[in-house]
Amino acid sequence: MAYKESEQDSPAEQAVPFVIEGMGTRISAVADLYSSRKRAAQAAGVALSSLQRWIAEEGTPAIDSVARLAYSKGVSLDWIATGTGGMYRGAKADEPEESDDPYAYIPLYDARCSAGHGSWNERCKVLTRLAFTRYSLRKKGLNPATLSALRNDGDSMSGMIEDGDTVMIDESRNTLEGEGVYVVLLDEHLYAKRLQRQFDGAIHVISHNKDYRDMIVPKARLDELQIVGRAVWAGGWLI
Repeated sequence: MAYKESEQDSPAEQAVPFVIEGMGTRISAVADLYSSRKRAAQAAGVALSSLQRWIAEEGTPAIDSVARLAYSKGVSLDWIATGTGGMYRGAKADEPEESDDPYAYIPLYDARCSAGHGSWNERCKVLTRLAFTRYSLRKKGLNPATLSALRNDGDSMSGMIEDGDTVMIDESRNTLEGEGVYVVLLDEHLYAKRLQRQFDGAIHVISHNKDYRDMIVPKARLDELQIVGRAVWAGGWLI
């Protein structure tokens, strides 16, 4: 199709077409992984009205905005743009997106995260797999491919996570996206702790059990704090 100059058209008559048909539907599917369309728009860094226009295919979104929308949910940017391949990063094109099995099976590793004094097993192996309905995970915006489970040691999070509880983490949420409970690796020990960012850039590491002192990781030492993932379930949903 030959290119035709559009300068003669009035701004009100111009429409920006979507490059790839069906992109609005795919953006809608990603937005539905969030708790609300407003939260999805915030993740993309745009106004809710802009997100709604994308879904209605009334304009082409900026690639960086779509990337932000997709990133925290583990969604493939190629899939959003073209509809090819798997929906989630790392999925193969010939793999079905939905299994006939209504359950997803999350690996439980023998590494134990310590909410007390800390412990770490270097040679992790899968003890078993925990069954969660795909529906419940989807409602929470979780991708089974990025989930894993550990068992909690210690009582510093008692009242929220007890000694011996199984903690499921979303490994795609490995940056501090807001105050919440995360599994972190610090000084070669795993901890389940509440993290809170301070105004000076430091991170406050908080125990639920007030018998334990909180820790502060200064901004200059943040590279020593590795966030393994956000805790999303421990006998009940944490998100």
